[in-house]
Amino acid sequence: MAMSNLLRGTMLLTGATFLSKFLGIIYVIPFEALIGHTGSALYAYAYNPYMILISISTMGIPLAMSKFVSKYNAMGDYQTGRRMFKSASLLMFITGIVAFLFLFFSAPILAPIILPSNDYANSVEDVIFVIRMVSFALIIIPSMSIVRGFFQGYGSMGPTAVSQVMEQVIRIIFLLASVFILVKVVDSNTTTAVGMATFAAFVGALGSWFVLGYFWKMRKPFLDQQVNNQRLDSNLTTKDMYKELLSYAGPFVLVGIATPIYQTIDQLTFNRAMAHIGLNEISETLFSVIALLGHKLVIIPVTVATGLSLALLPVITKSFTEKQKDVYIHQINQALQIIVLVTIPAVVGLSLLSKEAYGSFYGISHELEITAPLLSWYAPVALFYGLFTVTASILQGVNKQNFALISLGIGVLIKTICNVPFIYLFEAKGAVFATGLAVAVASGLNLWKIKQTTDIAYKPLFKRTLLILIFTAFMTLLVLLLKWILTAFVFDETTRLSVIITVFVCAGVGGYVYLWLCYKSTLLERVLGARAKLLSRIFI
Repeated sequence: MAMSNLLRGTMLLTGATFLSKFLGIIYVIPFEALIGHTGSALYAYAYNPYMILISISTMGIPLAMSKFVSKYNAMGDYQTGRRMFKSASLLMFITGIVAFLFLFFSAPILAPIILPSNDYANSVEDVIFVIRMVSFALIIIPSMSIVRGFFQGYGSMGPTAVSQVMEQVIRIIFLLASVFILVKVVDSNTTTAVGMATFAAFVGALGSWFVLGYFWKMRKPFLDQQVNNQRLDSNLTTKDMYKELLSYAGPFVLVGIATPIYQTIDQLTFNRAMAHIGLNEISETLFSVIALLGHKLVIIPVTVATGLSLALLPVITKSFTEKQKDVYIHQINQALQIIVLVTIPAVVGLSLLSKEAYGSFYGISHELEITAPLLSWYAPVALFYGLFTVTASILQGVNKQNFALISLGIGVLIKTICNVPFIYLFEAKGAVFATGLAVAVASGLNLWKIKQTTDIAYKPLFKRTLLILIFTAFMTLLVLLLKWILTAFVFDETTRLSVIITVFVCAGVGGYVYLWLCYKSTLLERVLGARAKLLSRIFI
């Protein structure tokens, strides 16, 4: 029963996370239409350091809090979890204030590093302004996240799920409404509009606080009753509690911000390197593809695939804890196969239809000739992003989470060393190549550590990957044929409607044929299990 509740809660949280990420992808379409590529680049300049400061200021404590509370609740010691919660809430509030002050006052130092001169569409002053506007969210989010971790420690995923979605909804509504009013109604400048867009993070967090406050008020009598009726008191000192909490927190600190770290390296080096090779005029437009606009498209298959894979994490942890080797090896292989099954055809399709996909989302403009090719190179990196996320989570499930920090550190080192030389050699594509190499190496190291820990055989993964590549090759030929027919015989000119129809037809038909081949070969059933039966109706 407890395991059933755990799985149900995990699925609820996975669904909420997927919905939040989906909303975070979709809002970029109207947002870009209002502020353009240079405005999007300005937005990314603020958001990447903010995301890193969020993770550093929370230090992985919310997830560690969940683990800590869950452990002592299982022992019947509810008071220790409550004491830790009160103390950690104060700590998170203090670190939030410190992070806010650091980002707010370091903006004049960061901005000239991001933009080496004012010879760009955005100025150094613009970057300072938007960084300072987003910094206010740091006051709220760390202490808010500790409440989520506390509820999750009780196995209650609802407060986190609901507050997560509400935070995103409120943020996006405020963001789009304020930007629309500033740009279209009062004819304000783009910098002010982007500043309000970044400030939306604070407004969304405020909304989430109210949701969590409601849950706390409703559940506090029950929580107090458990404390009053507890069977055991561990009598831990505050020092002992923090020592244990921080031992849990360490591995969570950096893994969740792998992507922002890679993007921050781009942020600090991309414009400068592009200027050195004489491409500063298009630098910010291309940076917006890597940091925001193209990245949102690339992350779509990653979100779907990791959502399906990570749903297996609780059962992998349970099987490993119970030493059911055959079971957890099968589950690990299944999680990895889901990533490959979903991501490979998706990234190949996105590469083939990069111009059409980018035009569908962000409209037809002269910039499409330089942005779409960059997207086609960036799309394959999605496979490695997905692999790293899932393998890092599997390492957590088999109690080797510390290694994920090592693999990430090596990946970041590779990105740091290669980024500027690769940009000199390959222009904007060099930053994509450096990211791909870094994440691929980090993922490969994680796979090696999983094999060393569990003695897993990757032969089933390799065999099914080969089959997936064969089916993807059939899909590729079909997509190229359909694209040629539509562009040569159906549409006389490239318009937003024509590219939307092209994406819909090519992706729809190509995706259907790929899934049909997977279904008829029983690959879907072997990888997805019972979930494959949900697709059986469309193939009869």
